Amino acid sequence: MKVIEPECRIIEEYFQEGRLLQQIERCGRVCYKSEDKITATSANTFIKGIVERGHFSVTEMGQIAIEVSIESEAVLQKLFETIPRFITADRLEKKHFLLSGNPRAFRELILNHGPLKISKAILKLLSAAYPVLYADLLPKHGLVEPDGVSVRMLSAQEIDDLPVYLKKRHRTVLAHLTVNRAVTHELVRHRVASYLQESQRYCRYDQERFGGEVVFIKPCFYEEGSPEYKLWQNAMEETERIYIELLKTSSPQAARTVLPNSCKTEILVHATLEEWGHIFRLRTSRWADPSMQEIMLKLKKQMSELFPDIFSHEN
Repeated sequence: MKVIEPECRIIEEYFQEGRLLQQIERCGRVCYKSEDKITATSANTFIKGIVERGHFSVTEMGQIAIEVSIESEAVLQKLFETIPRFITADRLEKKHFLLSGNPRAFRELILNHGPLKISKAILKLLSAAYPVLYADLLPKHGLVEPDGVSVRMLSAQEIDDLPVYLKKRHRTVLAHLTVNRAVTHELVRHRVASYLQESQRYCRYDQERFGGEVVFIKPCFYEEGSPEYKLWQNAMEETERIYIELLKTSSPQAARTVLPNSCKTEILVHATLEEWGHIFRLRTSRWADPSMQEIMLKLKKQMSELFPDIFSHEN
């Protein structure tokens, strides 16, 4: 048995370097704790398997921002009739718009509204940039260049240089949290955001790569050495013993049924700055669960240092 403190960190390097596929792989592998399998060329193979199996939630862990120029008002009307729920749209000028969303959201736009000129233009752009994510959506007879619509992807710098009101809506931030499962049960209620979490179905904690033990998050409710803490510690030790005993005859997904909320888990949270502001307002207040408040205050401090123009005035 091992007891650790909760931790958090913001993962920015992939966004800044334009490595969308590597970010998706990095997040997806946390579910299985297989980060050791990441290589310089492994992202395409990993994502290809994810797409083929239909595990599209993994492809939500990234953001694409596209500037759209439209000549026809009819095309404009069709665009706003069909924008999926998880794509954000803002007008920049009269016939220039900014669309942003994760790769899955753009896949759904293309799948559900393929005949539209805007969908064809976006598919042409994204299938060239990220074939592993979009090449399977290309029509067998080829893609005709749509008239009256032009699209281009924004760079990381262009997104960061947007006016604050647009930056809050179109800039996403990925956070990696190591917390207990009670915290993640509450956290995943927030919308709109995307989540990937360490899976107790597949992670077998008696294996050497996990140290042969279950890891628990130190409870903020009890002072170490107090009678209450000792009771908690005894309960965790007994839980670990039963879990490891069950693994002798059971699968991890069966044995995990005895594991408590105190278990350590890792969760990736991907959300816009606007949504992060909402999360912080709720989860850092004095009414929040103390374990949630503990980690969110740490994360908000990191976020405020990165984005003082966004979070310095947040309550």
